[in-house]
Amino acid sequence: MNDNLPIYYQDATALAKMIRDKEISPVEVIQAHLDRIEKYDSSINAIVTIADTAMKAAKAAETAVMKGEKLGPLHGVPFTVKDSIDTAKLLTQRGSPIFKGRVPVTDATSVARLKTAGGILLAKTNLPEFSYWIESDNLLSGRSNNPWDLTRTPGGSSGGESAAIAAGMSPLGLGTDLAISVRGPAAQTGIVSIKATHGSIPMTGIWPRVPRRFWHVGPMARSIRDLSLAYSVLSGPDGHDAFSTSRVQFDAGLGNVPGRPLRIGWMVGPGFGPVDPEVTSVVESAANALKNLGHKVQAVQIPALEKDFALDVFNRLHVMEMKEAFRDAIAGRNDDEIYKMAKTMLSLPDTSMKDFIEAEQAAERIRDGFAEYFHHYDLLLTHVLPIAAHKHGVEQFIINGQKVDATYLQGATVPLNVTGLPGISMRFGTSKEGLPINVQLVGSWQSESTILHAATLLENVSSVSNLHPNIK
Repeated sequence: MNDNLPIYYQDATALAKMIRDKEISPVEVIQAHLDRIEKYDSSINAIVTIADTAMKAAKAAETAVMKGEKLGPLHGVPFTVKDSIDTAKLLTQRGSPIFKGRVPVTDATSVARLKTAGGILLAKTNLPEFSYWIESDNLLSGRSNNPWDLTRTPGGSSGGESAAIAAGMSPLGLGTDLAISVRGPAAQTGIVSIKATHGSIPMTGIWPRVPRRFWHVGPMARSIRDLSLAYSVLSGPDGHDAFSTSRVQFDAGLGNVPGRPLRIGWMVGPGFGPVDPEVTSVVESAANALKNLGHKVQAVQIPALEKDFALDVFNRLHVMEMKEAFRDAIAGRNDDEIYKMAKTMLSLPDTSMKDFIEAEQAAERIRDGFAEYFHHYDLLLTHVLPIAAHKHGVEQFIINGQKVDATYLQGATVPLNVTGLPGISMRFGTSKEGLPINVQLVGSWQSESTILHAATLLENVSSVSNLHPNIK
């Protein structure tokens, strides 16, 4: 806990302790975040709906503290939720006029678990239409802006969530990740996030569900200890999501880590696409920091990523299933209710059966390549994005002298969706323009303890000083 920070920049772990110790009331905490939203969201546009039950829940949480009742690990702490995730009796409109006014009856499993832990749902956050793009913009609630620079994007598809947390409107939130969507936005706004092993956190109550083998839901926050706490609350089967099955026991204490120096490889390519030199420099600095802490660190390559470009494999696999979900959603609707993301998806050519089968085989080769890598190493350290947060609406980039389209921003994140591997996005540097640069820590399947441990080590030695944006 940093006593010098205002309430709205305390992390969730600190707030929970302060509430338990009666240093602060849940009512004060909720009000501080509501005031922050009122002051800054008109320029950032991260919030789409405020929960009208938040203050009532805060008063009930305060009463429970005063009565000495048993408190959950997030008792009285506010959290926000991406608007593709169902919230009972609160609008969930999925970034589209097609779903305007939609109010679910029940909470998504992930939302219910945060509430059971004592968390208070504060608001829903913005996203691209149907959760599908690397910018958070739609016809229903407009475009979200990056609190570090309002002319830049906070990313997608969990961009409203990343912007809200970075701006102090929320200490903790839920996003979803198909190819980049909790890790990329975290990198663009300098916060932290985890995409856990596929199936670790149930996707029940989240749309779209196809292609199911690539979708994840995960926590976003401002500290690694908050990710650890949230993951311990969120993970485990729910009896509804068939991908969410038994797991290695996890607790926020991170007891299940190797009792020896970690074996760590770091890389920015080949196999990820081009990377800006200043991003490469930050990844190398993180590698050197871990080496200086006594871990075994070396530059590596993963041949499977060079043989089969994961972004191409992903595109060939997911288009067919996503197109069908989009067609079902827009059936019978007016053209002016459909934004450019759905139109772009529906305009893409179908993948032939031959190419689909080949892509499935390529995905298996990539999984095998990572299995071979993790036979020798505990951790892979990479970049999250090849550049820092970019200006709104840019569709092509020159990165390290190579011209690429915007989908290439997913080059280092999408391999984890194709394989189901866990990865953390966390800040470790700053661009020459003063924007955050994050690194990605990747572990083998079910090794969340290891990557959270390594992330904690990096967090403790980070030299980044400007942790919070100066919002204009």
